[in-house]
Amino acid sequence: MKFWDTSAILPLLVEESASAQVDAVFKGDASLVVWWGTSIECVSAVARLEREGNITAEEGAAIIGRLNQIRETWREIQPGQRLKQIAERVLRLHPLRAQDAQQLAACLIANQDHAMVFVTLDKRLAMAAHKEGVTIHVWN
Repeated sequence: MKFWDTSAILPLLVEESASAQVDAVFKGDASLVVWWGTSIECVSAVARLEREGNITAEEGAAIIGRLNQIRETWREIQPGQRLKQIAERVLRLHPLRAQDAQQLAACLIANQDHAMVFVTLDKRLAMAAHKEGVTIHVWN
């Protein structure tokens, strides 16, 4: 079981340079744990690609369909007071944006239950997670 950041889920949905590597990690262990806002961030990215003309509306709908398939299998860390407190703490310690702090807080909560590997393509978020004692999936 791994904790997945949105930056690592998007290459599962949209062809990117990291798609093959991310897909291999996913096929090796499709038990995903995510932050509750991950699907919102994914839909936001797809909508942006549509608005910018990088994909068609039909392609966007197919991507959202794939997201829905993956979403049915993942476990979400829900918002709450504990997540809020951890996110606020990590914001004071690491150069993160609010949503990334919530991602990291969710990972830290999940990591307390089971030792998890954090799958992310976001270098800043990976560095903060590493400093928090989380094992990071290292990309070649």
